[in-house]
Amino acid sequence: MVDSPLAVRRPRDVVVVAGPDAGTYLQGQLSQDVEALPVGGSGETFVLQPTGKVDAWMRVTRLSAERYVLDVDIGYGKVVTQRLTRFLLRTDCTVEAVDWDLVTVLDGSLDDLPVPKDGLRIAVSWPGLCAVDLLGPSVSEPEGLAVGGSNDWEVRRISAGIPAMGSEMDGSTIPAATGVVNRSASFTKGCYTGQELVARVDSRAAGAPTRILRATGAGTPPPVGTELEAEGRPAGHLTSVAAVEDGFVALAAIRRAVATPADVQAVDPAGSTTVSLLED
Repeated sequence: MVDSPLAVRRPRDVVVVAGPDAGTYLQGQLSQDVEALPVGGSGETFVLQPTGKVDAWMRVTRLSAERYVLDVDIGYGKVVTQRLTRFLLRTDCTVEAVDWDLVTVLDGSLDDLPVPKDGLRIAVSWPGLCAVDLLGPSVSEPEGLAVGGSNDWEVRRISAGIPAMGSEMDGSTIPAATGVVNRSASFTKGCYTGQELVARVDSRAAGAPTRILRATGAGTPPPVGTELEAEGRPAGHLTSVAAVEDGFVALAAIRRAVATPADVQAVDPAGSTTVSLLED
């Protein structure tokens, strides 16, 4: 059974980088191979601190030959703008925060949806999630579609394993702990700020000390931040939780030593809840 498309308006910060040097500059600042993107092409990317930790995880889209659009979780546009402006020396491009709208059409098809005026129509593909993002200066929900709320997106985001800034990542996170390095970083392009830590951790067989995993459970959802235990030992904690009809879905930061799939216990003053970790 195919779900009917559902339009969800999502708050998102947007930054535009434009000018003759925009592509070259972003190639040296972002983990994604920006110069390989065709016009209209998109990819997830990190912008990293010089130490290699995450300043932001976002999407970069090539709007034209000299114009790129970066969209990031709400509240992190200023971080991106300040970070990219910091190294903007003798470079012929501008970095500007803009006020754009984002409407995500869950289970939508690119061919069935119009491109927003002066904006972008972007396919979204994750395990169990196919959607279309309509991003631009003024975007309305497409006519004839049911309109959903923030929880509709949150359930689908968590179920697909999509991390969020402020939940699964912050300024202390290393990229290898996010679970999205393979789709967000190029290991064949030239140098970029923070690259050394990405390459060093990727070369280790052991990997990062924790990783983000999908999880499910029955009953009342435990709060975000709830500690998890495996056989009485610390296993990690919940980073995102959303209620569904028969319980909850969640994302969790889980220690490297915990094998999956596995059932762990959410330890909360209100009682213990079984959380089923899905396989890596």
